[in-house]
Amino acid sequence: MPIEIYDTTLRDGTQAENFNLSVDDKIRITRQLDRLGIDFIEGGWPGSNPMSVEYFQKIRGVTLEHARVSAFGSTRHFKNPPDKDPNLLALLEAGTPAVTIFGKSWDVHVHDALRIDLQDNLLIIQDSLAFLRPQVEVLLYDAEHFFDGFKANPEYALETLRSAVVGGAETLILCDTNGGTLPHEIIPIIERVKAYLKETGAKIKLGIHAHNDSEAAVANSLLAVSLGITQVQGTINGYGERCGNANLTSIIPALVFKMRLECTVASRIDRLYETSRLVNELANLPHNRYQPYVGESAFAHKGGIHVSAVQRNPLTYEHIEPERVGNIRRILVSDQAGKSNILHKAERYGLNLGADDPKVITIVNELKELENQGYQYEAAEASFELLMRRAMGLQKEYFRLEGLRVMNNKYQMDRPPLTEATIRLYVGDQEVHTASMGDGPVNALDRALRKALTRFYPRLEEMDLADYKVRVLSGEHGTGAKVRVLIESRDQNASWGTVGVSLNIIEASWQALVDSINYKLMKDERETGQG
Repeated sequence: MPIEIYDTTLRDGTQAENFNLSVDDKIRITRQLDRLGIDFIEGGWPGSNPMSVEYFQKIRGVTLEHARVSAFGSTRHFKNPPDKDPNLLALLEAGTPAVTIFGKSWDVHVHDALRIDLQDNLLIIQDSLAFLRPQVEVLLYDAEHFFDGFKANPEYALETLRSAVVGGAETLILCDTNGGTLPHEIIPIIERVKAYLKETGAKIKLGIHAHNDSEAAVANSLLAVSLGITQVQGTINGYGERCGNANLTSIIPALVFKMRLECTVASRIDRLYETSRLVNELANLPHNRYQPYVGESAFAHKGGIHVSAVQRNPLTYEHIEPERVGNIRRILVSDQAGKSNILHKAERYGLNLGADDPKVITIVNELKELENQGYQYEAAEASFELLMRRAMGLQKEYFRLEGLRVMNNKYQMDRPPLTEATIRLYVGDQEVHTASMGDGPVNALDRALRKALTRFYPRLEEMDLADYKVRVLSGEHGTGAKVRVLIESRDQNASWGTVGVSLNIIEASWQALVDSINYKLMKDERETGQG
């Protein structure tokens, strides 16, 4: 049976400290997870906050190739009948093909958290699922705190599973919610669950949802699969509450390359690296360079006999080929680091660039220098394509900036400041000098730039600035720190990301804005066959 991958980055992952995503970020990550081949994407708890409600409204208009979105919630409140329970009704209102609800498996939680009798907990598990069953396509049950509950009272923990089966759940997910279970404890518990379900005659799938408080979430998940579990839940990069969830960027390659198990993501696993980086960039968090499989250092080799051996045969110091997960081998003392990645990108962008072309080394060296300055292109593919085209002499100059000025005037302390941007540029030999007011300096720059260019390029009116993020790169320098600005732009056909880096936030924003405009103009030429 194929292994199902269930991603909960958008729900459990966002419970991590300092991990925040906008609704548009969540939509973008959903699309990327779908491209990766994830089977289920848990979008959030629709009854918990307005952002989750907005996400489920927007995701209805998004066509996914493979993944099914799941809404998450709890069993009903004991005082509410199922058809009057706000949480259950919100799950149905979300309109998702899958619904996941959790219930209590640990008698301590039943007594101290829910403050109801043990039999009453069995009742609300069963009738909550029974109410949802006829109205949803896929119904999953998270047995919260199952391993702790089993260790405290195995008979009762198993009874909660039986109630879920009777209620109509098609998959039971065994949760190590506190993350305290060690691998050697997993084996007898899962074997007992399988035997119990066999005794009841229930034909039902089992899943695992592990947290990482004991640094065992990945190991526990893989061990569970080896015992017959067919669904693995986790998050990209292991984000989650406290110490995080089981890390899918480590689990997925292990399932595919080590355990050689069938799963949809196997044919698309070369997108794993870019998925990992995209989540970090949109969450405005640093990349963990030492992370297995997808970290910058995962396949990095520095000097000595390691480099010599790897250059002869990479298997001497690498457990898999980095390209299989979309990463690259990095020989830290070599100018060749990143060459294969450049060639891969060139093919993707439709650029004619051979392995022996000297421009490859030029691009590699420029990329290394820019990354040293703080540029990152995982969420700024448009800027990276423009970089490559400039290096190859293929990038058209649509306009040339001669100068800009941004003024913030705070006339009254109880009123917002007034911001004005002035721009002077050339389109061909025509000089254009414009000014525009805006809601802050970046908005004013954006308006002034498009005001100057729209009469030459009318389709710029179709373009919107969808998102703007600032990341401080060197906090020890305080207000004199270098910043990285990431901008997402869109028109009716596509969205694209651009980046800028500077000690001056206005300059960094300007770089990203200019790349965004240039990419739009280049894209329009390609679409109309004029470029």
